[in-house]
Amino acid sequence: MHSLHSLSTTSLASAKTLSASSSLSFFHSRNPRTFSRVSTTVRGCSTASVSDESQELQSGSRRANYSGVRLDETVDFESGKLRLDSWISSRINAVSRARVQSSIRSGLVSVNGRVIDKVSHMVRDGDKVECTISELQPLKAEPEDIPLAIVYEDEHVLVVNKPAHMVVHPAPGNATGTLVNGILHHCSLSTYAFNNQEVLSGMEDTSDDEFSCFSPGRSCNEDVSSAIVAASVRPGIVHRLDKGTSGLLVVAKDEHSHSHLSEQFKEHTIHRVYISLTCGVPSPISGRVDIPIGRDMNNRIRMTAVTGPSKCGHARHAASRYRTLEILAGGGSALVEWRLETGRTHQIRAHAKYLGIPLLGDEVYGGTANMAMSVLRPRTPSYFHEQLMQLVSRIERPCLHALALGFRHPHTMENVNFSCLPPADFAEILSRLRDISTEKVKTTLRTV
Repeated sequence: MHSLHSLSTTSLASAKTLSASSSLSFFHSRNPRTFSRVSTTVRGCSTASVSDESQELQSGSRRANYSGVRLDETVDFESGKLRLDSWISSRINAVSRARVQSSIRSGLVSVNGRVIDKVSHMVRDGDKVECTISELQPLKAEPEDIPLAIVYEDEHVLVVNKPAHMVVHPAPGNATGTLVNGILHHCSLSTYAFNNQEVLSGMEDTSDDEFSCFSPGRSCNEDVSSAIVAASVRPGIVHRLDKGTSGLLVVAKDEHSHSHLSEQFKEHTIHRVYISLTCGVPSPISGRVDIPIGRDMNNRIRMTAVTGPSKCGHARHAASRYRTLEILAGGGSALVEWRLETGRTHQIRAHAKYLGIPLLGDEVYGGTANMAMSVLRPRTPSYFHEQLMQLVSRIERPCLHALALGFRHPHTMENVNFSCLPPADFAEILSRLRDISTEKVKTTLRTV
């Protein structure tokens, strides 16, 4: 982990040089900042049992968006059962699981001659499955000339430093000014409209890659696994950051990249490091939190750590590793690093609250100005109190920043890593707390 004192003010990209060209590109940049280029072979399917249409795709004779690709195959595995969407995804390469799920929900999949519209339907050995991949549904967003802080870009992926307060994708109440709007403009795409029944979500509801329902008519507890980035909508947003979270986010520019990156999120091989400023210091100062997270039924916008029977939505396994980098303001705050093993909605924020150290500025999870001052006052000289009250009262978002991001490039298979310093608001708060006092911490890992 780089010290925040030693990190350069420019974003760091330790990506090896990539070469060649691409024949599969859904997003063509108007003003590309191309640091490198990569090559790809279009692969429609992985087995000979998939129809001739997919073979045409492989040879490049059809538009490479996989619409209409057909699978007609008998399930063949020795024992047990498997989710329908998972099995189909395993049989057709380069098509995202979200796209498969959209096809299922659209009535384009049958098992033993019966149409199945439930993505979690279980298939067994001997079941005959017929599937047609659905058309890409258009995206309900207008291109907008929004400045994007692009850390890296090539023909296949885009790494963006998302500012705090920017919503990743259109949603009720946030129809414009989103990252998606900016990407549409940057990549010279037209106006599109979402299918009403689609949900825009990140891979395995990765967030702070936040899960939320796009359609007001859909339940947030609906079974949505893998990346429902409406691949039915177009490849693009593979994961998300909360509106208030700043930092690094990767965008796929073609469906192969989307599928490949989504699989990396699913397998938890994406390298993600976050930093936060907390109310108080965690005890122990480093550790691993392995506590399921579910939706708080008393507050639908909040998640909660579930340690036993509780009034919450379906709880899912969630694990976070954390370590304290600095103790600030006499122990009234701390600079804490987080590494995610899973990617649940508001995972860091919910786990921080569970540890009793809500993030500064995170009013949803208890990190209010009053909470911050209740911890800071007893630990700091009185002549700092007025200054601290002004400081914490001005915080407008949770102090959380996605500092580092690393993944295997979906076309070159090279490991690429990026990092980006926190923005001015985070840096100012950190600096002011350091002015009172700071203590570097050497940590060892414990499990909570």
